[in-house]
Amino acid sequence: MVHQPLTPADTTIVLVDHAVGFANVLRSHDTAQHIDNVVGLAKTALLYETGLVVTNGLPTKPSGPLYPRLREVLGDHPVIERGGNFNAFLDKDFAEAVRRTGRRRLAIAGVSTEGCVLQTVLGALREGYEVFLVVDASASLTEETHSAAVRRMAQAGAVPVTWFSLAGEFTVDHRSALAPHFQLLMREHVPTMAMGVQSFLAATAQAPVPAQ
Repeated sequence: MVHQPLTPADTTIVLVDHAVGFANVLRSHDTAQHIDNVVGLAKTALLYETGLVVTNGLPTKPSGPLYPRLREVLGDHPVIERGGNFNAFLDKDFAEAVRRTGRRRLAIAGVSTEGCVLQTVLGALREGYEVFLVVDASASLTEETHSAAVRRMAQAGAVPVTWFSLAGEFTVDHRSALAPHFQLLMREHVPTMAMGVQSFLAATAQAPVPAQ
């Protein structure tokens, strides 16, 4: 299957249960890198003005509130609080929020990969959405459980992506009007790539001027 490029106009980014209580038990990814990826994905949604739906459990649950860095980036963006549904589409407020975005392509990330992410992705596929699983902004108890869940979702029809590749797909061209968003995300969340660009610019600035 050949997919048309994802665009901000046809994509909703969905963040599921990025809660501090879960972060304490995730072992499939480095915790600091995982949180940084999640924040980068949220910024991508806001900078490129995609659809954005955020959900978490009730504040009285052991999972607790959203990651503080994520909450800070989201500002006053609403967070849909669910009761006990693994599949967020069983929550009418969540399902309606996704429908209201008017977009049929969903880029979903969350924790845990084999729990609420898996069930929400399968729920989205049943609803007829085209689903992209943001694998590096999702995490699980172990690498094994994360990988097994990713394989099951891919076999069901979800397409694995990474958050920064999504930003690049939205940008299309380094010369486009959206390129400053991509460059900002790179500087703030992809330091190795940003340092490579800085090294190139520094070397270029110091290169001798050809004789006329």
